[in-house]
Amino acid sequence: MSNNIRCLLALASILFVLSPAVLPAETGDEDSFSFDDTPLEELIKYPGWFEESLLALDDELDEALEKDKRGIIVYFGQKRCAYCKKLMDINLHEADIVEYTRRYFDVVAIDVWSPEEVTLPDGEVLSERDYAVALETNFTPSLVFYDGEGRIALRLRGYYPPYQHRAAVEYVADGHYKRETFADYLERGDQTLRFEAGDLIEDPLFEKPPYNLDRRYGSSGLPLLVVFEQGDCHACDVLHTEPLQDERVRTPLHDLEIVQLDMHADTPLVTPTGERTSARAWAKELGLFYAPTLIFFDEDGREIIRVDSVVQLVRLSNVLQYVQSKSYLEEPSFLRWISKTRGATIGMAAPDQSQNLNR
Repeated sequence: MSNNIRCLLALASILFVLSPAVLPAETGDEDSFSFDDTPLEELIKYPGWFEESLLALDDELDEALEKDKRGIIVYFGQKRCAYCKKLMDINLHEADIVEYTRRYFDVVAIDVWSPEEVTLPDGEVLSERDYAVALETNFTPSLVFYDGEGRIALRLRGYYPPYQHRAAVEYVADGHYKRETFADYLERGDQTLRFEAGDLIEDPLFEKPPYNLDRRYGSSGLPLLVVFEQGDCHACDVLHTEPLQDERVRTPLHDLEIVQLDMHADTPLVTPTGERTSARAWAKELGLFYAPTLIFFDEDGREIIRVDSVVQLVRLSNVLQYVQSKSYLEEPSFLRWISKTRGATIGMAAPDQSQNLNR
C-alpha cells in the first residue's frame, strides 16, 4: 500500500463522523489481523463504561432511550478469547469509536457460556448461552445492535478491524440500516476513495476456472469452500501467509474443493444451486462486506458455515474440523458443537465457565 493511500486513510479516520459513509479500506494496522488466537492466560476486563447489567435488556433499552440514545449494543464474548481482547485493546482504544459508541448506545456484555438468565428486549427469557446460540453468534466477539424499538439493526459475528467497527456504529446510529444493507453502505462509502484492483494470491489449492459449482446433481463428492477476496487486501495476505501455510490447516483443505473469487470482479460462475451469475453479483446476493470471507458448502450445495471476519489458526482449524467431521449433521449450531468438543482441537484445553475456546 502506497504512502499516499495511507495518508488518505488516516485522514478518513479523522473525518469519520463528518463523512456520509465510512470508507471501507484497510487501516494498515497489522495487529488487527496477525496474532496468536490460542486461549489467553489472563481473563479479559471489560471497559469501565460497559453497563453493569442485571441482564434485563428490555429495561436496559428503556434506560438508554431515556438518556436520548439510539439503542443498545449487546456484546457476546468469552473471558479468554484472543479475538475479544483485540476488540478491547485495539478498537475500544480508538477515541472516536468509544466517543461515538457511548454517545448513541449503552453496551451490555453477555458470556456465551453462562447459564444465567437474560430477558431479551421483546420480553423472552433465555440463558445467556441459549441466547448466544439463538442469534448464531458462532464467533466471538459478536456485536448485536438493537434500535430504539428493540429490533435488531445489525449483527457483527467475529472481530473486525477498526474501520469496519466505526462504520457499523455509524450505520446504526445514523439510521442507515433503515434504508440500505450494511454491505451497500460500505460500498457507497467506497465511492469516495477508490483503489486500483490488485491480483489475488495464487495457490495450488484453488481450482482453475471455469467455475461450475453446481451441486444439485451430485457432480462432486467433496464439500466446497469458496474464498471471496479482493485486491490490495492486507487481511487476505495474512490469511495466505499464516493460517493457510500451517499444515494443521493446509492438510485437511486437500479434502475440499476450493475456489477463490474476487468479490468485486465479473468472473462468470455457476453457483452451488445452479444459478448462472458473476462473482460480484453472488457476493452481493450473499451480503458479503468483508474480505476474505470463507463459505463452506456441503456436497449438496447447502451452506454449512461462513467465516466473514478476522480469522487465525485455531479458529480456522476448529471450523475445518466441524466441516470435515460432518458434525453439522448432528449439531447445526457451531457454538454448541464447539462446547461439546471440549477443546478436542489443536492446543486446546477443556472449557469451563472461566476458560473457553477461541471460536
